[in-house]
Amino acid sequence: MNGLLLAAAGLSAAVCLLHTFAGGRTIAVPLLKASDLHPVPKYVAYYCWHIVTIVLAMIAVMFAIAGVRSESLDLGLVATVLTASFCLLGLAVPPLKKQKYSQMPQGWLFLPIVLLGGLGILGGVS
Repeated sequence: MNGLLLAAAGLSAAVCLLHTFAGGRTIAVPLLKASDLHPVPKYVAYYCWHIVTIVLAMIAVMFAIAGVRSESLDLGLVATVLTASFCLLGLAVPPLKKQKYSQMPQGWLFLPIVLLGGLGILGGVS
């Protein structure tokens, strides 16, 4: 049992729930209500919203499996690489688009997951 990977799974699940419920109210609902957007980009963005939800849930599952099965560290590595990519993107976009991290905190939400995943992978490799 790898406690660091299980902690990464728990935080990943929390981020998924935050995205789904809090983010859904503040991002997805207003997106769908926007009358000034052409239907194609509006519904493609909404479709992407659901893809992100699925990916976040699967990341939590990958960390959980890697946390309980030492022979599945490869899943933990994939989840860590994905969250590291999301973290870097989330830290780069706000300054590039002149936004505040308080408006776009996603990168910071992934940082502790990346650290837990990385440390869990390093600790699991013997």
